[in-house]
Amino acid sequence: MRRAIKGLLAGIAMMFASVQASSSADHVTVSIGDLTWTGAEAIAHVIKAVIDGPLGSEAVIVEGLSDGSVIAAGMDKGDGSADVYTDLWMPNRQGIWDNYVEGAMTVAVNEPYLGTQQMYVPSYMADRVSSVEDMLDPEVAAMFDKDGNGKGEYWAGDAGWKSTRMWQVKFKSYGLSDLWEPEILPDATFKAQLKTSIQREQPILFYYWTPEWVHAAYDITAIEEPARTEGCEDHDLDAEDWLEASHFSCASSDAMIYVAHSTSLETRNPAAAKFLKQIKLDPAEVNQWILLIGRDKLDPQDVAEDWVANNMDIVNGWIN
Repeated sequence: MRRAIKGLLAGIAMMFASVQASSSADHVTVSIGDLTWTGAEAIAHVIKAVIDGPLGSEAVIVEGLSDGSVIAAGMDKGDGSADVYTDLWMPNRQGIWDNYVEGAMTVAVNEPYLGTQQMYVPSYMADRVSSVEDMLDPEVAAMFDKDGNGKGEYWAGDAGWKSTRMWQVKFKSYGLSDLWEPEILPDATFKAQLKTSIQREQPILFYYWTPEWVHAAYDITAIEEPARTEGCEDHDLDAEDWLEASHFSCASSDAMIYVAHSTSLETRNPAAAKFLKQIKLDPAEVNQWILLIGRDKLDPQDVAEDWVANNMDIVNGWIN
């Protein structure tokens, strides 16, 4: 009888230890990458706010963990050094995708949202210029001529960006080089120009992308470009003669932007893994987070926690 009781007590103790171990495994701290651009920062804090709050677990944004390749390698190891890559742009990070998502299958992704690259005007100009065809009109180009040299200006981007070269290739390929010339300025300088131009309802033509806060702050309209066809995009922006050697006469393809996580979370923190697989981001919401954090300089943790508290219907759809 005593042996039976001892056996029963030992069994209960083992079950209790097993439950404790399982509970501990279900709630290991989730390590989130610290990517440096504002959209990634916003997404990281929203993910942390959900895990720390409604999910009832724990997450940490690992300060300085900002190299995408290092984050991916950490997710591949599955040791908790890196669990979440908040803003995986494809096809920009094709190597990570090939090695870990499709290759080793140690990294899983959610349903992506789209990132775009287009040329824009304020919507008060859209009745005059809304397509590349409109931009071939010398009278339209003259409306955007700031320095009186007969060419309209457009903001192509910062000097160090590949996209800045891309737009110059596009304007050449569209036959616009005789009518238009690029302004190559830092992003902050351009944003100050954009604010002034819109306040005064002046013409301004500019490159921008999503997600970014200008879409939440201003009413702007994208310029329509020709549809993509085979061979319409053929460029080498690193070549010495990149402008002459490149051709790009169609709309840019959309980027697919994912939240990626280590598949090891499926055993280390199943609830977090389920949430990260099911999170579905709305570009308009991301634009608004970037506006509050990037332009208005609000604390990203406060922005994330306020958004989660006010959008539990969406959050419950991610975690249940």
